[in-house]
Amino acid sequence: MTRVLVLRPKPGSTATLELARQLGLDAVAIPLFEIEAVDWEAPEPGSFDALLLTSANAVRHAGDKLRDLRGLPVHAVGAATAEAAREAGFDVASTGDAGVDRLLGSIEADLKLLHLVGEDRKRPAEARQKITTVTVYRSKPLDGVAIEPAMGGVALVHSPRAGKRLAELVRADDRGHLAVAAISRIAAYAAGQGWSTIEAAEAPNDDALLALAERLCNNLGKP
Repeated sequence: MTRVLVLRPKPGSTATLELARQLGLDAVAIPLFEIEAVDWEAPEPGSFDALLLTSANAVRHAGDKLRDLRGLPVHAVGAATAEAAREAGFDVASTGDAGVDRLLGSIEADLKLLHLVGEDRKRPAEARQKITTVTVYRSKPLDGVAIEPAMGGVALVHSPRAGKRLAELVRADDRGHLAVAAISRIAAYAAGQGWSTIEAAEAPNDDALLALAERLCNNLGKP
């Protein structure tokens, strides 16, 4: 059976592993990063209309200061992020299913949004809303990560940064043994070229990514 490599950090990797195994995939976690909190100051909540959350990690690692913002409704990029917000005591006003740009296009244009982000997160392009970003966590590259492309398999790339890191870890001469399933076209582009195949999921979520991985697993080795 073709192996699926889950490269995202914990605890997200745990959820992806569970979904993969429910599909009958042979999945193993090989995290490329470790998530850690950074010190931050919570702005005055009265200056904003809502929170914009594009990663569950922002909720998980923001710490006690997050409580000061619970009066703000949340616009979440996906179901997992929305669920993390609810568990932290927030009311979720909207949940997207096709990326942050689509989410922002579906809500009021004049909102003042507080965006809690990771250190490497970029501001959404051409947003109609006024967005203030505050960094609450970072993804730290792990040392000693070993990717064995000669074993074959499908690597799941959940972000552009993960795609870039995978390309750093796997030599160009070895990439032909490994397929890449990316959560977006941007993530696929970051992974570079030379893989046995590389495709982006139809939607930027785990369900679509794992559906792609399942198809790639079934197709590998066929003429």
